[in-house]
Amino acid sequence: MPIKTYKPTSPGRRGMSAVENDDITRKKPERRLTKGKKQNAGRNVSGKLTVRHRGGGHKRRYRTIDFKRDKIGIPGTVKTIEYDPNRSARIALIAYRDGEKRYILAAARMSVGDTVLAGPDAPIRPGNSLPLANIPAGTAVHNVELQAGHGGQLARSAGSSVQLMTKETDFAVIRLPSGELRRVHLNCTATVGRASNVDHFGISTGKAGRARWRGKRPTVRGSAMNPSDHPHGGGEGKAPIGMASPKTPWGKPTLGLRTRKRKPSDKFILRRRYGR
Repeated sequence: MPIKTYKPTSPGRRGMSAVENDDITRKKPERRLTKGKKQNAGRNVSGKLTVRHRGGGHKRRYRTIDFKRDKIGIPGTVKTIEYDPNRSARIALIAYRDGEKRYILAAARMSVGDTVLAGPDAPIRPGNSLPLANIPAGTAVHNVELQAGHGGQLARSAGSSVQLMTKETDFAVIRLPSGELRRVHLNCTATVGRASNVDHFGISTGKAGRARWRGKRPTVRGSAMNPSDHPHGGGEGKAPIGMASPKTPWGKPTLGLRTRKRKPSDKFILRRRYGR
């Protein structure tokens, strides 16, 4: 899936790039595995705007993805590789031997006709799902569970993977793409290989309209506002921030401030992504 560029026939085309869709084998999704997706434009259940710069965009249907991979011991065949507007990685339609069809996250180099298997006895092959206890150390995996049976939560975006470092008594030590080292129980499952669409990181949007198609609205810099609208506003010309630390429109510190709250799972983090 190389990255394709465009001739500069317009200012929006100049510098624009996209990923080749040679791997996609079907345009319309499996209807039984889709459902409607309501757009909330960044608003909560009360209708108040809680996340800015969201709204509009193309209409989407949600594809139901099997993150748990609980079809233990039943082989499945890859029927199609499809585009999913709700995520950056590709998805694969799997037809299992018992007649059921499910969507899973497609692994890199997965193609139509491949066989996938989930369970402790599955071979170490891209697309197969196994408990961490049955995966050799040093293997790159994706769609990793944090709690056994809850479904994969780590390394699900395009091209991402987690490296299995070592195994302890009941836990495995994994290294996340950010550099964080974390302990995960050996009963948690993971899928062998990297997530598909590896070249996604090299895409250049090219124009603002392409971001609007994805539901992203314009962002105005705080330094371009008035003092009554933002703490960074005011001044003559291109004035700097002019205060001890950058702040949000509501006066809260931002741009580098760590906002992670204490969680019960903090005890499983061996090394933070900040290197401390």
